[in-house]
Amino acid sequence: MVKIEAIVRPGVLEDIKEGLSQHGIHGMTVSQVMGCGLQKGRKEVYRGTEYSINLLPKVKIEIVIADQDADGVVEVIIKAARTGAIGDGKIFITKIDNAVRIRTGEKGDAAV
Repeated sequence: MVKIEAIVRPGVLEDIKEGLSQHGIHGMTVSQVMGCGLQKGRKEVYRGTEYSINLLPKVKIEIVIADQDADGVVEVIIKAARTGAIGDGKIFITKIDNAVRIRTGEKGDAAV
């Protein structure tokens, strides 16, 4: 099993969810997060004072799936989230040793 964490622009979330659903992936966790990378934030003026906003709103999508589904899921996320501009986001893939479904006690791939 692998865990895919994608940090993307909030505006692409619905496209990603739709693409994953068509790919047969329905379980995910979505969190609203703040972060910065190459974008380095932006400058704004409030009451005549300029200040820097260096943490921008992003969405973090977490999915745990079987190893063989990982490449397809990554491609779905890239297709929906890529604009070609700085700030499109990142995808992290990590190995998961085990999972347990609390309700039934199922372990491993069956729990996912």
